[in-house]
Amino acid sequence: MSKGRSLLLGIMVGGAVSAAATLLSTPASGRDLRGRVKDQGMEWKEMIANLKQDGLRLKEQITETSKEGAALIKELTQEMKKSVKEWKETVEPHQENIHQYLEQIESSLKDLEEKVKKQ
Repeated sequence: MSKGRSLLLGIMVGGAVSAAATLLSTPASGRDLRGRVKDQGMEWKEMIANLKQDGLRLKEQITETSKEGAALIKELTQEMKKSVKEWKETVEPHQENIHQYLEQIESSLKDLEEKVKKQ
């Protein structure tokens, strides 16, 4: 945010210096010069007001977006917890069956080894 402010400040100062140099170096009457300075000052005030409004709108949009993002993350987290819970409930009964099946295979292998040793 500070980089944006310093850039904006640099643009404004550079513009003001170049405007002043241009106004002072051109031949014109005092009345014309004062009128142009006044007009340019009004333009700068209007531009600064517009930039301020744009900045406030941007700030509001960022705030709203961050709130929406936080709500989405919370919702996603809840959905993930629910999915993991459902997956565990689905897989758990099968884990016991797989474990029993592996024990049977191991037992069969031991029996087979003993028969091979006897022969």
